[in-house]
Amino acid sequence: MSVPDCIFCKIVNGEIPSDVIFHDEHVTAFRDLKPQAPVHILIVPNRHVESLSGLGDGDEALAGKLLHVAARLAAQEKIAESGYRVVVNNGSGAGQSVFHLHLHLLGGRPMLWPPG
Repeated sequence: MSVPDCIFCKIVNGEIPSDVIFHDEHVTAFRDLKPQAPVHILIVPNRHVESLSGLGDGDEALAGKLLHVAARLAAQEKIAESGYRVVVNNGSGAGQSVFHLHLHLLGGRPMLWPPG
């Protein structure tokens, strides 16, 4: 299911051009237009899920798939050895600005702690 005014749904459906680097029947990954690191990839479920809290019973496989794709892309982008960060913002108070669940894969530079 997609939501007509959701930018990530439109990217998944091919309605908005994007630098897609992974796509299968469950997950799509594309480069962020405003990268915060040399590697900044967004990984989204193909069906609209508003946030991490929007995952329900039965979505365990989807959650695992999102993380698995992050790890695969980190290796593909050659940041797995040096280290990378996977971030999920849940809700506006945490910085979520697009309300379609997405993981940020960040790497290619040192990551500071605390993150924000």
